[in-house]
This record gives sequence, C-alpha cells and structure tokens, in this order.
Amino acid sequence: MTNPTDKTSTVELRPDIYQFRFGRPSSHCYLIKGKPKNVLIDTGTGANFPNLVARLAELGLEPADIHMIILTHEHFDHIGSTAYLFNTAVVAAHPLAANKIELQDEFVMMGKYLDEPAGPFHADIWIEGDAMIELGNYHLRVLHTPGHCSGCICLHEPDQGLLFTGDTVFAGGALSGIFSSGSISDYVHSLKRLSGLRVEEFYPGHGPISRTPRQDMQKAVADSCMLMEDSKVLFEALDTKATFRRLFATVRKPKKPPQTESQPE
Repeated sequence: MTNPTDKTSTVELRPDIYQFRFGRPSSHCYLIKGKPKNVLIDTGTGANFPNLVARLAELGLEPADIHMIILTHEHFDHIGSTAYLFNTAVVAAHPLAANKIELQDEFVMMGKYLDEPAGPFHADIWIEGDAMIELGNYHLRVLHTPGHCSGCICLHEPDQGLLFTGDTVFAGGALSGIFSSGSISDYVHSLKRLSGLRVEEFYPGHGPISRTPRQDMQKAVADSCMLMEDSKVLFEALDTKATFRRLFATVRKPKKPPQTESQPE
C-alpha cells in the first residue's frame, strides 16, 4: 500500500476497513470488506474515479466487487463517482439527500459548478436514522446528523467504537461549513448527540482521522455553540425586525383595483 502521508493513498484502519485517502476537491472513501458483501462509504468526485479504481485494484477488487454504497450526504465531492458504480452496486442515502440527488438539485449538490459531473443516478434505498446495516464482521448504525446540510448521516460501529463522520466533524474538532439546507441549530444538536457515543476513533470525509475523539467532539460542541451565539449577534446587527416589518407592510398593503378608461359612447 502507499504511504499514509501521500496525497493519494490506501490505509488499513482496522481489519477489513480501508481508507482511500484523496486530496481535495474529492472526499476520502472508506471500504469495508464485509462477510460476504463489500460496502463503500462515499465515492469521491466523478473526476477522481480513475484513482478510486486504482485503490480498489490494490486490494484485488474491481468496481463490480462493490455491493453497496452508503452516501454520507449529497455534496458533489462525496457522491460524484457513484454514477460509475450505479449499475452494479446498491446505493443508500438519507431521504433528504436521496431526494436532492434524484431531482438533481444543483443548488445543493454543486456538481456542475465545481466538478466534471458524471451521469445522474438515484438512491435505491432511503435510509432513516437508527437503521442498522449488518455486514457480518461489522454492523453500522445510521445516525441522521443534519447541520452541514440537511441530508447528513454518520455511521457508528458500536462494538469497535468507530464513527464515520462524513463532513459533520473533522479531526481536532474542526467544524464544516453550513451549506444550503444546513442549519447552525441542527448542527449543535447533531454534535451533542454524537458526543454521547462511545467512540474510539472517528473517520472524517477529509483530513486525518481522529484518535482523540472525546476531546475533539467536546471542542466541536463548544465551537458550534459559540457559532450559534455569534449568529445571534449578526442578526441583531442586521436589524431583522425592521426588515420583516417592511416585508409584511408590502404584503399586507391592499392593492387598488386597476383603473379602466371609460369608453366613448
């Protein structure tokens, strides 16, 4: 395998769990070699597909050997290569992500603006929070964690204390951006829920893995609460009350009936 410090590399994190580490704009991808099914968590950008094929080949696998794809959310850097695997793999995503993907909601997905888009696809399975995915050697609990965007999920392996976080939280407790359909208050709630889990390591969609998950999660919760307070100050400065008064005045103002010219007899 290549060196973990390389920009593109394959790292075995646990027995039968591999990280395909890709540089931006692509996300990392995670392969779990189940018994007997293989699961890929996220697929990276469409333009990165040749690198994904090369990483699979290092493990003696072809794209057709991926049986299931689980998408952590709907952004282009995590889903782009799914179209190349769609004919042979079952695709799963949270309903709020699956709906945007099926409708090709570019306002949220951003694929055509920031990536070389592949063909369209859809999610075969719409997975709700608390769904369980059994792989034999591992089992994954789906956690709906909105905030970065509405369709975010994390995947928790409770026996080993592993957490696949997508873009919800990064090593060091770093937060992601809040994109279209995202919410600061949802983000705070999601991170507080994650902080109550038993986690030995967490595996994010970008950057290094976290080997200090408790400290990192505590920092993420504190920073998200601070962000929530900062946003309140911003809205006070914008004087949103006056803005809404002007809006409602326009809406509520009765319209005069159109004047019609009298016709000469």
